[in-house]
Amino acid sequence: MKRILLVSGLVFGLISCGENDNNSEKAQIEDSTEQIPEEGQQEAVEVPDPIDAESSDNYSYEMVVEGLKIPWGFTFLPDGSMLITEKNGDIIHYKEGEKTEIQGAPEVYDRGQGGLLDVVTHPNYESNGWIYFTYASKEGDGNGGNTALMRAKLEGNRLTNKEILYKASPNTTKGQHFGSRIAFDKEGYLYFSAGERGERDKNPQDITRDNGKVYRLNDDGSIPSTNPFVGKENAVEAIYSYGHRNPQGMILNPETGEIWVHEHGPKGGDEINIVKKGANYGWPVVTYGVNYSGTSITEERARPGMEDPIFYWLPSIAPSGFAYVTSEKFPELKGNLLVGSLKFQYLELLELDGKKITKRTKLLEDSGRMRDVKQGPDGNIYVAIEGKGIAKLTNNQ
Repeated sequence: MKRILLVSGLVFGLISCGENDNNSEKAQIEDSTEQIPEEGQQEAVEVPDPIDAESSDNYSYEMVVEGLKIPWGFTFLPDGSMLITEKNGDIIHYKEGEKTEIQGAPEVYDRGQGGLLDVVTHPNYESNGWIYFTYASKEGDGNGGNTALMRAKLEGNRLTNKEILYKASPNTTKGQHFGSRIAFDKEGYLYFSAGERGERDKNPQDITRDNGKVYRLNDDGSIPSTNPFVGKENAVEAIYSYGHRNPQGMILNPETGEIWVHEHGPKGGDEINIVKKGANYGWPVVTYGVNYSGTSITEERARPGMEDPIFYWLPSIAPSGFAYVTSEKFPELKGNLLVGSLKFQYLELLELDGKKITKRTKLLEDSGRMRDVKQGPDGNIYVAIEGKGIAKLTNNQ
């Protein structure tokens, strides 16, 4: 099986994720012009083979918020309005058909895959008013930037009470693999991801270093005493799991209470993982992908002590954005997953049977690079499409 998977990665390489060889000068140049897609040991489970995707023309979309460039993330406020992050650092408030630029946005390091990234509201937003952002930040020592987490409040058209809760270090001028998504679990802990910043041989396997990690914090930025590496010598105590490459999708699974992430592989091998306390997800020691040049990264697809994905894509789709559908407006989608594809420019439906993905279907094909997907408080499904804006899914049936 190892040999078959390696050959498959080579065959499908030309239509894979589209990122470039780790640490290469070409990667630096192409990232800077945004010409590429972003892109405790548990009981072992069998990793299913990749599934071919079917196509469906059952859905279309109608534009809701137009005139956006790279809408990286969006969230809903209690009044039904939206806060939208543009990668270049703009924050847009869309309400009653009008777009307003929010003042006081953080200064972002807008390079390659870095910029203003995710945005979510606190689960108790109506009582506390906190909004959370991740972004590429220049704060700290050294040139370049790295992933930061900030919280703030919205007063009128301005952010106030801004607090940087976490800043990954060191800064680097590399343009790739910032992550980053945010999710809260049912206990109120905040999780966010930071990619390995193009330093695959330094960061993801080292718990004394930032990057290539999923972090867990209290909502005020303090570190939970039950985090897996609290008290470990020189460890980064905010780390909850490690061995990640570049997670750009993160959700709370409402049925299981687990945090699920998907992350970009290299050429081949984008993954969906269930985040577990202290778990090592293997990058780059184990992977289903190969280098962008077609050469092997490793012959290992699994190793004791490292978590297997519950699913992987071959070829890579460059996934971004993640949603678990609970809406009664789309009963045929309920209980399943939606993922945006940057590489192939469609919305992917993943049908679930428990924790097993049984079917893939391509929706909204050739609509543009799908950066984010969310279910709104009105039960509708919304997608962020680069070069267009925020669209609402419609059913043709």
